[in-house]
Amino acid sequence: VQLQASGGGLVQAGGSLRLSCAASERAFSSYTMGWFRQAPGKEREFVAAIRPSGGRTYYADSVKGRFTISRDNAKNTVYLQTNSLKPEDTAIYYCAAGGWGDPFKDHEYDYWGQGTKVTVSS
Repeated sequence: VQLQASGGGLVQAGGSLRLSCAASERAFSSYTMGWFRQAPGKEREFVAAIRPSGGRTYYADSVKGRFTISRDNAKNTVYLQTNSLKPEDTAIYYCAAGGWGDPFKDHEYDYWGQGTKVTVSS
């Protein structure tokens, strides 16, 4: 599976961005999809995940109430709506497919996109 993330950019604190991740194949609908991020000098961390049917979602405490993950299986695309952005949200955001076990753990994902950069200015 090839994943192509997009939608990043520069935004002021309090602003919003909608990240997208398009998958290359129809098997997309069978994967748990996750978003992770990595800030400069920090380890990659979990942001959000959504099960194949879209019925279950998971969020890191740091983004709960501000970010929303969703998916459109007909378009092989997963989205991350980011609202009320903070400077500490600045990072490269990666989408991933797999998540067969614990969706919070990056080693559970088999496929990774190239990342899209989000910069939040104060």
